[in-house]
Amino acid sequence: MAEVRTIKKYPNRRLYDTELSRYITLSDVRELVLKGVDFRVVAANSDEDLTRSILLQIIIEQESGGEPLFTTEVLSKMIRFYGDTVQGAFTSYLEKSLVLFMEQQKLMQDQVRNVFGGGNPLNAMTQLTQRNLEIWKEIQESFLKSAGLSSSKPKENAADKEADKS
Repeated sequence: MAEVRTIKKYPNRRLYDTELSRYITLSDVRELVLKGVDFRVVAANSDEDLTRSILLQIIIEQESGGEPLFTTEVLSKMIRFYGDTVQGAFTSYLEKSLVLFMEQQKLMQDQVRNVFGGGNPLNAMTQLTQRNLEIWKEIQESFLKSAGLSSSKPKENAADKEADKS
């Protein structure tokens, strides 16, 4: 397993990549993220972990240019979860949702490759849709359970029960 790359942040706000022995920019750090490189950003004078704040800076930079990923409404709703009793559940929900999204993106790419390789596109899309529904149901139930709520099924009415008897 490769070692976690260390990037030092100096008081002058410059970032120093200890593996490359040179100063780098936030764009360079973003490239590390895109390439899946494990790294840690630390304060040069205290070894305090600054990785999250650097990642947030990259997000702010990305959000300020072009089409933002987070709308004002989404950001407002996210802020409301801070300090709330379901903050941990919300964090877990977001993490699982992102993992699911990435898995589904890969699955979709694989399915497209199979379609062009001779597979049935309708069958592939049906399987993908069914799998998505199963996973989202699991995530929703997990979120509701950790929030102290239960996902109860709707009660059958009398007409449904009579139809089942016949």
